Amino acid sequence: MNPPQIKVVVADDHEVVRSGFAGLLGTQPDFLVVGTAADGAEAVRVCRAQAPDVVLMDVRMPVLDGIEATRQLTAAVAGRVQPRVLILTTFDLDQYVYDAIRAGASGFLLKDVTAEGLFDAVRIIAKGDGLLAPTVTRRLISQFARQPAGPAAGAAGPILAAPSRATGVTGCPAVGTLTARETEVLRLVAEGLSNPEIAARLTVSEETIKTHVSRMLAKLHLRDRTQAVVAAYESGLVVPGVHDRSSVRDPSRP
Repeated sequence: MNPPQIKVVVADDHEVVRSGFAGLLGTQPDFLVVGTAADGAEAVRVCRAQAPDVVLMDVRMPVLDGIEATRQLTAAVAGRVQPRVLILTTFDLDQYVYDAIRAGASGFLLKDVTAEGLFDAVRIIAKGDGLLAPTVTRRLISQFARQPAGPAAGAAGPILAAPSRATGVTGCPAVGTLTARETEVLRLVAEGLSNPEIAARLTVSEETIKTHVSRMLAKLHLRDRTQAVVAAYESGLVVPGVHDRSSVRDPSRP
């Protein structure tokens, strides 16, 4: 029996881009494009009707931009499953991308991504992992973590509730609920290590690391690894500039 297909909605105000991504995704047997949208408001309507697993979301769209559409789609509502949002952007250091992640996006890709990169990205996001474009380095995340919520971020604010930058981790009740091992796993996730790499570092099984990651995300009320990376910076657990590795899962890495 074949596994269920990943349902996808593509939102972009440029028809060529929208139809191009939809056409590419349609070539893969494990994807099902259930709708497209030319603006953020239409994206919200289509997603409410089709309940996709993943949304490819442009940022700059008319009527309603991709950031506000993302915020509406990822808002916790009883009885409604939130799709995972993968932001599509032309600029790898676009301020809007910071706000989009704060609004609940699971990551973003540049629009010049290869077909295989796109396929891998959708699969990664659908599994619940966070993802950043391969060209995005720790510099982006460290800059993001130090920035206050921009005007577009509205009430979303920082990823963690009321983190204390002055007192670091101990001043953040959410991070304080983690066990010592979960805190260590969070730090390693923020350093860019994959689950197999963390398992090797800590000399435990990959399944054990998956369990720690799941519990860590649940305790911090985070959706995925992208938000976990930001949380680690905002809490003071990780100091920007100390490590050189990419912060979040790169689709080219196992």
